[in-house]
Amino acid sequence: MVLEGSSEALCPPSSLDLRQSCKKTTSSSSSPLVPASQHHDNLIINDKDPVKYGELIVLGYNGSLANGDKGRRRSRLALYKRPKANGVKPDVIHNISTPLVSKALSNKSQHSISYTLSRSHSVIVEYTHDTNTDMFQIGRSTESMIDFVVTDTSPNSQGANEGQSAQSTISRYACRIICERNPPYTTRIYAAGFDSSKNIFLGERAAKWRTSDGLMDGLTTNGVLVMHPTGGFSDDPSPGVWREISVCGNVYALRETRSAQQRGKLVENESNTLQDGSLIDLCGATLLWRTPEGLRRTPTLKQLESLRQEMNAARPQCPVGFNTLAFPSLAQREIVDKKQPWVYVNCGHVHGYHNWGFRKEKGGSGNERECPMCRRVGPYVPLWLGCEGGLYLDAGQPTHAFCPCGHVCSEKTAKCWSQIPLPHGTHAFHAACPFCGTWLTGEQGYIKLIFQGPVD
Repeated sequence: MVLEGSSEALCPPSSLDLRQSCKKTTSSSSSPLVPASQHHDNLIINDKDPVKYGELIVLGYNGSLANGDKGRRRSRLALYKRPKANGVKPDVIHNISTPLVSKALSNKSQHSISYTLSRSHSVIVEYTHDTNTDMFQIGRSTESMIDFVVTDTSPNSQGANEGQSAQSTISRYACRIICERNPPYTTRIYAAGFDSSKNIFLGERAAKWRTSDGLMDGLTTNGVLVMHPTGGFSDDPSPGVWREISVCGNVYALRETRSAQQRGKLVENESNTLQDGSLIDLCGATLLWRTPEGLRRTPTLKQLESLRQEMNAARPQCPVGFNTLAFPSLAQREIVDKKQPWVYVNCGHVHGYHNWGFRKEKGGSGNERECPMCRRVGPYVPLWLGCEGGLYLDAGQPTHAFCPCGHVCSEKTAKCWSQIPLPHGTHAFHAACPFCGTWLTGEQGYIKLIFQGPVD
């Protein structure tokens, strides 16, 4: 690892008071959060209407983990103002020799970030309590300091099980989110989280450097990527540019590959402040940030159920079998009902299930069908209503479906997600269904549904 400047120039020879020079505020972790649907048992909030900073939604689970939401391991989590501030902020920086490192890090009451420059030289930044911020930590670790436990997401809502966690590419202490306790409740994201010893440790091989103001900064192994939408997420959004967030919250262009030691170029005119629709990628799972204002425009479970009943009340019919079709209840997932509507994803014609029309096209999957209405050949899949309201941009009619998975949502929602490239692997990007994580196919990635009304 080649560092900028000499090691002597990285820090003054004695402790430096950073109280006046630190521009950004970071903080620490303590009490748990509140699930999006209920208050956490041991979080006591005295206010009649607690302040909600926003909600984090993991893409690919359609409203619930495969084995159910439990405690801090869930598909969606709301961040509320804590009864007491738990924030910390940079205070003093030490330039020390290695024999003193263990002593400095052994103080479990002191939050710190340590940068190992060489075997004989480290820089440790101590943090002090900040009464103006709350911090929430996210990572793969199930230790108590992690507020939101996130595991690797694979397509079709199947998260990694306990046995796979050792091979996870998500960091145990992936990132921390800092919320200002006073209006406008600005929320910022920082790479890395404090461990059980209240330390963030960047080893000798980690990417790290001295900043222009003489402080230290660095990146985590697989990085924390963020993309802010342009145009307002609920209005007329278009994808922004994926950036990497540093340990101190600075914004950088992406590295050549996900874990390359050479950092990207500093992007000075962008910030780590989260906005409605910001995406956070932890190299294995992608999270969506929704603000309270943005969530007010999305459908609730009750509204989604109402939309489902409204579609079924129109009595759509199979144009071939003339049997009435019905979307299954929101609670019934992945179990195909005999009345469930199916769609040819290349044309959008909706049918009831039938076991004919197979076409083994050259180079195809061997599971494609020919639509009896228009003769187009393509995948034939059951339709499912998207159950996670926070992934919707509006509460419009569910008229479109993602290809090839068949998850149904509003037109605005389908168009938006089909344009967003989500990180995959070390340097690839693919648009995916936000409800199940399946990569989108076809010209647009979605299709307008064509229903046959009742004949009577």
